[in-house]
Amino acid sequence: MRPVVRSAFALPLFLCVLAVLAPPVTSQERPLPDQQSFMAETRKRLQPDEMRQSGYVYLETRRELKLDARGKTTKEEVSVFESYPALPNEFRWQRLIKKNGVPVSQAELDKQDRERQKKVMAWVKKREQNPAKAAAEQAKKGAEERRDVERAVEDALLVYDFKMLGRESIGGHDTIVFSFTPKKQPGRPRTREGKIMQKFAGKAWVSESEYELVRLEAEAQETVSFGLGLFARVHKGSKAAFERRKVGGEEWLPASATYTASARVALVKVMRVGGVSEYSDYRKFAVATETTVKTPK
Repeated sequence: MRPVVRSAFALPLFLCVLAVLAPPVTSQERPLPDQQSFMAETRKRLQPDEMRQSGYVYLETRRELKLDARGKTTKEEVSVFESYPALPNEFRWQRLIKKNGVPVSQAELDKQDRERQKKVMAWVKKREQNPAKAAAEQAKKGAEERRDVERAVEDALLVYDFKMLGRESIGGHDTIVFSFTPKKQPGRPRTREGKIMQKFAGKAWVSESEYELVRLEAEAQETVSFGLGLFARVHKGSKAAFERRKVGGEEWLPASATYTASARVALVKVMRVGGVSEYSDYRKFAVATETTVKTPK
């Protein structure tokens, strides 16, 4: 179920974020910035979290919940992963180190390390055989990712109406709040993400001084179908939230992501689930980076 829910929210969350960002009203002593110019500056700094995190090792504590009809937790699983930068054309490597409070055995850790080492060595060998080709492929992939981001941003601007709501302080940092709601007569989105975005509405908080996303909240306004509607449907009212924090005084990186959802899988079984991912202990990655990250107690 988790891959379904994550795919259901990761894209709309990410793309809503890419469109504009900001926070709820507290003090209106200063006039709010001009919306058009603020959004233009924000757009210059838009970048997927995958790119932002690509130079870091960190811990992810993932809580997966099963809920009853009243939203009460009936089952909880907690997994802690060390997350390492991905090899080209792969997802990040996540090394499971603790499950439901029990540390993974050294034998299992060694097994994970051996499997990863095989992949790394195969990649190194391939790169050494034709370094120019490998570099060209990586550059091409980077260009494609940047193009995809830009198209997603354009779709967000196409399908949403944005409204500047006010100013709010989050963690001592002033942010500007925007609401985003689907247009009644939107243009035709070009991307899959854009089509999904049309089903969500919410609020986004953006750093007033740095034009960076600080928080995002989104809620499904209608049922969202995946796999041509044959694989899963995430129901109206499902919610997700996302927060970033500034790490090391340098980069705004993910701090947490949460969701609650009601979904029908394979058009048969309705599941009510929730989850929280918390990101901590960010460290810049280098070849000499230690393989052990501080494990939360």
